[in-house]
Amino acid sequence: MNKKVLIVGGVAGGASAAARIRRLDENANIIMFEKGEHISFANCGLPYYIGETIKEREKLLVQTPEAMKRRFNIDVRVNSEVIELDTTNKKVKVRCNDNSEYVETYDYLILSPGAKPIRPNIQGIGSDKIYTLRNVADTDKIKAIIDKKSAEKVAVIGGGFIGIEMAESLTERGVQVTLVEAAPHILAPFDSEMAAIAQKELIYSGVSLILNNGVKCFRDIERGVEISLNDGKRVEADLVILAIGVSPDTEFIKKSAIKLGERGHILVDSHMKTSAEGVFAVGDAIAVRDYINGGETFIPLAGPANRQGRIAADNICGVSSEYNGTIGTSILKIFSLTAASTGNNERTLKRIGVNYSKAYAHPMSHASYYPGATQLSIKLLYDLDGKVLGAQALGYEGVDKFIDVIATAIKFSAKVSDLAELELAYAPPYLSAKSPANMIGFIAQNNLRGLSNVVSSEELDKIDMKNQILLDVREELEVENGAIEGARNIPLDTLRERLDELDKNKEILVYCAVGIRGYVASRILSQNGFKVKNLSGGYKSYIQSKYEADEELLETKSFNNEDGLQQIYNLEISDEAEDIVGKGKTVELDACGLSCPGPLMKVKASIDMLDKGDVLKIRASDPGFYEDIKAWSKRTNNEVIDIRKSKGIIEASIRKGIFESNETAITSNKVVNDGKTIVVFSGDLDKAIASFIIANGAASMGRKVTMFFTFWGLNILRKTEKVKAKKNIIERAFGIMMPRGSKKLTLSKMNMAGLGAKMIRKVMKDKNIQSLEELIQAAIDNGINIVACTMSMDVMGIKKEELLDGINYGGVGYYLGEAEDSNVNLFV
Repeated sequence: MNKKVLIVGGVAGGASAAARIRRLDENANIIMFEKGEHISFANCGLPYYIGETIKEREKLLVQTPEAMKRRFNIDVRVNSEVIELDTTNKKVKVRCNDNSEYVETYDYLILSPGAKPIRPNIQGIGSDKIYTLRNVADTDKIKAIIDKKSAEKVAVIGGGFIGIEMAESLTERGVQVTLVEAAPHILAPFDSEMAAIAQKELIYSGVSLILNNGVKCFRDIERGVEISLNDGKRVEADLVILAIGVSPDTEFIKKSAIKLGERGHILVDSHMKTSAEGVFAVGDAIAVRDYINGGETFIPLAGPANRQGRIAADNICGVSSEYNGTIGTSILKIFSLTAASTGNNERTLKRIGVNYSKAYAHPMSHASYYPGATQLSIKLLYDLDGKVLGAQALGYEGVDKFIDVIATAIKFSAKVSDLAELELAYAPPYLSAKSPANMIGFIAQNNLRGLSNVVSSEELDKIDMKNQILLDVREELEVENGAIEGARNIPLDTLRERLDELDKNKEILVYCAVGIRGYVASRILSQNGFKVKNLSGGYKSYIQSKYEADEELLETKSFNNEDGLQQIYNLEISDEAEDIVGKGKTVELDACGLSCPGPLMKVKASIDMLDKGDVLKIRASDPGFYEDIKAWSKRTNNEVIDIRKSKGIIEASIRKGIFESNETAITSNKVVNDGKTIVVFSGDLDKAIASFIIANGAASMGRKVTMFFTFWGLNILRKTEKVKAKKNIIERAFGIMMPRGSKKLTLSKMNMAGLGAKMIRKVMKDKNIQSLEELIQAAIDNGINIVACTMSMDVMGIKKEELLDGINYGGVGYYLGEAEDSNVNLFV
């Protein structure tokens, strides 16, 4: 007797199962139900059709009912929703578009209902200006609005794959996009320091990014929708696209005998069988086994769904097949950047209690001497026996190749030593002789063998300066463009001659740009009797871990679809400069393939050979060059005429400085050293008042003012009300003894148990002089840079939540940088 198989849902899992059953059993009676219009469409291609990267709508339709009937003899019934299951009698109830209903029996049933976008129960969610993207019909509605240019501003809620793809596609259509993510960073499969690279790419490409801030409510307004966020911020948009995640579309199954998980996912075994006889389930609606840790997980990806459909079909047709779990390999295009991950991330490993280590590397995509090489940022996670647990990678070329190698390694339970031994296809245009997979394997292998003890960025934040030394082995040119606060600089090439400058009684924490020179330095030091650790991933990984999206960056950007980001600097120069500008020659320099400090060193060498007013046009592939060249140009009195970034290549034009180095620098903002810096050490009321009067006066004259509060001066910035903060006993004692905020400050002279302070305040009020509290608020409103010294905060047990809103945080290095741009520096 011919078997009768019903399949609920098409797309990846259902359609694959149907075709596989037919290939294995020509006589089976196969009926597929799809509640929508299309049984198999390119779900992942929907955003790209809206963005018009995919031009023809028909290309989204992988299979049609007619084609399935002709080739596979499958009875496809679209616009037919299965609304009820009777697993005891093996029946399903189907509702058609005209609301008519009928019952169909089965021998075998495959459930592939997929997942639906989450629509949280918050105020205003029912607005007709709020859309989700699940199918072709949703796509048509959104694209029609964009095509009519009826939406100039769009808010995308959710920083997952769909949200980012929509943000990119809409931006490339000329739409102003704001992406809102409730979590601290976008892209949940990635760890925060890796996601930061993607966040920077979004901002540089023209997307406004709001992180760690969820939606409180929506409200229709005349033009579109007003979105109120949890922190009180409001965003206006012509339309909103919800992309905050998906949930299994299994409501119709809940009354059946089929077991579901806590979140509504269908529970299956390794053969894709459910708890009901003859019923299988595949795709986004099922709970799967995590291939790495063996736990339950939910990973809605097309690749696993296709394999699951095939396995269910095999078992129905008598071919024993098993699904051994999902690794979770995924990849995403973010404008010119590619982001990919596989396996477990740190968050997952910590949650399940796995002991692990991590390694970072920033290799080139192919041989650096071959044109077009760009840098990758990669992270590898592995257990203490060396077994590979997961990886993340971002870059402009070669990311897919690397992540596929690691995914394959995970599948075959490889260790980091296996990565080190991989023999991969090499030629200069395609790869380096030591591939990125080899390099990350070497780093992890050295760590496990004890040849290199590593320190992470998080551990570096807890450095004990009494017992540890932070050593920067980069070149002076690199250090001048940015360094970790408190670091001592001894370039690697001079380290052997300067070992006597280091204390063997202290642990050395060494770092370079990306970790390679740091490793060499650690080997030199350890073999000379020093206790040493190397910062994994170097300064680049450290800076990535500290990156915070700054919405103000958007104010200086314009997006060009062909060239990517371009910043144009409107120069204001003197008459003397006008005689030179435009008359110089232009010289081109290719620094692609060089890692930091290579590009800057080549720039310096080239600039030194040019005359004043000449222009140097540079191409570089080192991602850090984008910020480095701006900082270097400002410091060396050269002008950044323009800078742009496209597909991982930074192109900058620099005009050689017109004045001597001791004269005023010509920069993009006509920087003049007329700023004012005030170090506020005292916590006395009268000195605090004087400091803020001077600061506000300087600000009113258009000067840049930085106030650096340290030690007792921090009390001026404390909030008056008591704030809950986690403290140890000594920190609590400090907090009790010190004045809580400006209103509790005492006079330096004639305080008289607080009476003097009250007298001063009354005199100021009578003479209509602003109070200290008003002066502080005026300083914030006037844009004065109020900085709390983080070192002093740590010493005195003061936490960020205790201090006023609207202030900044920094250390001595930050203050000294500000002081260099100032011609007045006061110590109060």
